[in-house]
Amino acid sequence: MTDFLITVFCLTLSGALAPGPITAATLAAGAINRHAGAWVCAGHMAVELPLILLLVGGLGRFLESPQVRTGIGMAGGVVLLLMGLQLAASLRKQTDGAPAAAEQHPLWIGVVLSGANPYFLVWWATVGLRMVGDAMALGSAALVLLAAIHWTLDLGWLEVLSLAGFKGSQVFGDRCQRAITAICALMLLGFGVKFVCEAAFPATPAATEVRAGSPYRP
Repeated sequence: MTDFLITVFCLTLSGALAPGPITAATLAAGAINRHAGAWVCAGHMAVELPLILLLVGGLGRFLESPQVRTGIGMAGGVVLLLMGLQLAASLRKQTDGAPAAAEQHPLWIGVVLSGANPYFLVWWATVGLRMVGDAMALGSAALVLLAAIHWTLDLGWLEVLSLAGFKGSQVFGDRCQRAITAICALMLLGFGVKFVCEAAFPATPAATEVRAGSPYRP
């Protein structure tokens, strides 16, 4: 059990710390909402909890299908492009020092960017599926501990990101907030283009497996 929990901690932490769309969106949302990270995490959990239960029921093989990966990647890329464009457009709406920010509620951001991220789903279909299998072999308590550790680390890191966005805009003012928003918009657009291109021109299975090491990795 100890070895299992250490593995869960390390894999979750390495995934959470890897930059990706959720990182960019949480920083942008944090510029106007100190606890945006908690809301993003809640949306993330809303997708992850049923996914874990479905994996227990045998969904892993379905998510490994190349057709499913392509469809999710294309849809996710389009969503990220739309969010990036909307975030960039919000910069134009700034008047009289009013903050520029993403239109979406952080909870919705967590739901969309988790469900639309093909690497998140591939991670759970591979690395996550192995952890779920190991947890089931150890008993229901291990599955509960897996979820508790995973979500606690996610919550902590996303709250750190939203605090960084909030403090940066608070200390340096509107100019810093606009810079954070612009950078995050570019990141979302970049990830969107990457997702669409990789869905349209899929890599070899070996390369895909290597890139699937983290649910947040670009």
